[in-house]
Amino acid sequence: MTDKLALVTGGSRGIGRATAIELAKAGYDVVINYAGNEAAAEKTVSDIKALGVNAESYKFDVSNQAEVEESIAKIIEKYGRIDILVNNAGITRDDLFIRMTEDKWQAVINTNLNSAYYVTKPVSKIMMKQRSGAIINTTSVVGIYGNAGQANYSAAKAGLIGFTKSLAKELGARGIRVNAVAPGFIATDMTKDLPNTDEMLKLIPLKRLGTPEDIAAAIKFLAIDATYVTGQVLEVDGGLII
Repeated sequence: MTDKLALVTGGSRGIGRATAIELAKAGYDVVINYAGNEAAAEKTVSDIKALGVNAESYKFDVSNQAEVEESIAKIIEKYGRIDILVNNAGITRDDLFIRMTEDKWQAVINTNLNSAYYVTKPVSKIMMKQRSGAIINTTSVVGIYGNAGQANYSAAKAGLIGFTKSLAKELGARGIRVNAVAPGFIATDMTKDLPNTDEMLKLIPLKRLGTPEDIAAAIKFLAIDATYVTGQVLEVDGGLII
């Protein structure tokens, strides 16, 4: 059993890794989920443990409901509670809509949107018993404003925003807050091959790409500090969409 536990999906690299470390610095034991890169997951676990808290990684496919339910049941059985859930796992399969295959569409919807249903359902039940908890969903500014070549990704991220607001209304009476963070252009493995980076920088008032740590700080704020904030989408984009 633990005093306070955070679960971060897609927690081995990028925004997920930075978030897991930020929550560990705040004194939370952390469980991270990962899909395939075991070495990265174990490196993150090691770095978290060095901060003096417990950490563990679980490998499961967030788009597979049976795997999710089995793994979360194990986490709850071992730790007894979940205080923070960060639905962060996500992929891209970009293409112009006219060329987008059903496989590309379904892969992104399943991993980026359906996974939030699969993971949040069992976690919300334990939070309701606790009568406390914070759920943070990682959406994107393209879920608000759209982006050519990312109809699947934009649709999934827009869905997460509606999911966030609806759950905030349903779960608030049980002491559970639900918010979302909408990153702009962040320097991660997912965005490293994006073309025209210089052109993007011209559109950003702060004149730099964001870092995973920028997003992690916003997630930590919503998860821990913002105790009277729920149902909100915090855009962390350097001013991109002003």
